[in-house]
Amino acid sequence: MTNNSQPSSKQQLLDNDAIAAWIFLAPALILLGVFLLWPIAYLFYLSFTTGSLTSTGIHWVGLRNYLRLVLDPDFWQVLGNTLYFTLATVLPSLIIPLGLAVLLNQSLALRGLLRTAYFIPSITSLVAVGLGFRWLFQTEGFVNVLLSTLGFKPISWLGSTTWAMPILILLSSWKQLGFNMVVFLAGLQAIPPSRYEAAELDGANSWQKFWYITLPGLRPTLSFAIITTAIFTLRSFEQVYIITGGGPLNSTNLLVYYIYQQAFALFDFGYAAAATTVLLAFTLVLVYIQLKTGGEGR
Repeated sequence: MTNNSQPSSKQQLLDNDAIAAWIFLAPALILLGVFLLWPIAYLFYLSFTTGSLTSTGIHWVGLRNYLRLVLDPDFWQVLGNTLYFTLATVLPSLIIPLGLAVLLNQSLALRGLLRTAYFIPSITSLVAVGLGFRWLFQTEGFVNVLLSTLGFKPISWLGSTTWAMPILILLSSWKQLGFNMVVFLAGLQAIPPSRYEAAELDGANSWQKFWYITLPGLRPTLSFAIITTAIFTLRSFEQVYIITGGGPLNSTNLLVYYIYQQAFALFDFGYAAAATTVLLAFTLVLVYIQLKTGGEGR
């Protein structure tokens, strides 16, 4: 009798634990479903429709919105702008913070003050920063005044198809610098000092220690920083909205701002949903590739 009752009591205990786990998980799962899964599902549904957001105004059009995306030259220009902006922002947003983190991980005077100063941009309102950059680079702004003082001709920074995008890249890289620096500092402090001590005993110089110890030790941190920085740049909206409005000649129009124009300026919600679905798919593929490549050497 004792042997037969033990399995049933264990099974009952496991069932009770499972019920308790689902009860504790229920609030989080409900929030996840309401604010994440349902909006994504509704977005995917909208991408196959046209019309207003009311139930009577929506009409099913199948793949027509996606076909419009493929045939729309403005969409391809915006997509190219977004890829260029992302790549040009991610690289300096990783290289510069990594160098600063290595430097500030040493015993330096005012190290804490410097860390705080570099981190401040990441907690500053992007709208306020955008207004500041627009003032700096406008025709009569501080940058052109400085150029005139040095004997150079003023440049129409925000009215030039050559210079407007680099201004946005500069702003975004500066904004992300502090966050990535703190992330890299945390990763550096997780590397055991004994590795560097052993390398010094073997006669390794600073570059060899950085290349063979620091970078491999920072691989998970680098993977995280690449993903978060790429997502930050792909969802960029405030910079474009505040500084350039997508101009001149659509040269700074990024995908999120393009979606905003289609949805809330032209009220073409189905087409905007299709473009958003493409952005979501692209982001998921990017994250998947980075997780796969970043996890191979762990």
